[in-house]
Amino acid sequence: MLDLARLRALYAVSVHGTVTAAADALGYTPSAVSQAIAKLERETRTTLLERRGRGVALTDAAERLAATAKDVLAIVERAETDLEERRGLPAGRLMVGAFPSAARGLLPSVLAALGREHPAVDARLMEVEPHLSVGLVEQGVLDVAVAFEWDVAPLPAPDGLQRAPIGEDLCDLLVPQDHPLAERSPVLPADLAHQRWISQQPGSVCYDWLVRTLRASGSEPDLAYQATENHTHIALVAAGLGIAVAPRLGRGPLPPGVVAVPVEPVPVRRLFAYWRTGTTRRPAIRETVRLLSAHWHERELGEQ
Repeated sequence: MLDLARLRALYAVSVHGTVTAAADALGYTPSAVSQAIAKLERETRTTLLERRGRGVALTDAAERLAATAKDVLAIVERAETDLEERRGLPAGRLMVGAFPSAARGLLPSVLAALGREHPAVDARLMEVEPHLSVGLVEQGVLDVAVAFEWDVAPLPAPDGLQRAPIGEDLCDLLVPQDHPLAERSPVLPADLAHQRWISQQPGSVCYDWLVRTLRASGSEPDLAYQATENHTHIALVAAGLGIAVAPRLGRGPLPPGVVAVPVEPVPVRRLFAYWRTGTTRRPAIRETVRLLSAHWHERELGEQ
């Protein structure tokens, strides 16, 4: 009989590509994941991992076993969902993924409330970008993902996934205090031409939105500085190096010398919760989605 925890470890390595990344996703140490796979190798009398440079790669046999593990874990998930639904109370392990500003500005209060109200739920958090998190829900690595989309960069739910709206995150233009646009209200698309921009990195949803929006207004963007974190963008604006569009979620107070200016039309990113269709009946999923929406609306009331 193959051990389920060891199969889970192998599948995590197949999804994340490294033992370290798999350990982070599972909440284990890399040593624990390596030991689990070593035991699985002895159990199956098969080599599953082989060294390649500084990392490891799955053998052909491991790839086939990981595919089987995915099916087995899906069956176990259905059984767990049925049992939890029969009890009628949220319970069990729940892995939630969220992009950085949601992980900072929304998830702490949601996860704390989930723990207080439903102590049988073992909720965990993984910070991950939206274009990756939805795929991790499909693969069974995440149970719920908080992701967002822009009008020009939609992020629909793939087959087998459901989604529910959480709320709309408004964005402002951040400029140095002495910038010519600091006194403009609102700033129009035509005003954004010939500016030096601070942006996300290529491949991100925010980057795609900025490039498409500026090109649609007839301006080729000068993306002088690229960084992942919004707080890095704010620091670069504070240094007078450029301007940036920044969402309000998780932003916090702006430092001296940085001004938030309204833009017309207002850039909006819409937040959604994603989960697998087969887990819709699971009370822990339903309660997490409910709390995400409820805490978003509390947050909006606090800003008014």
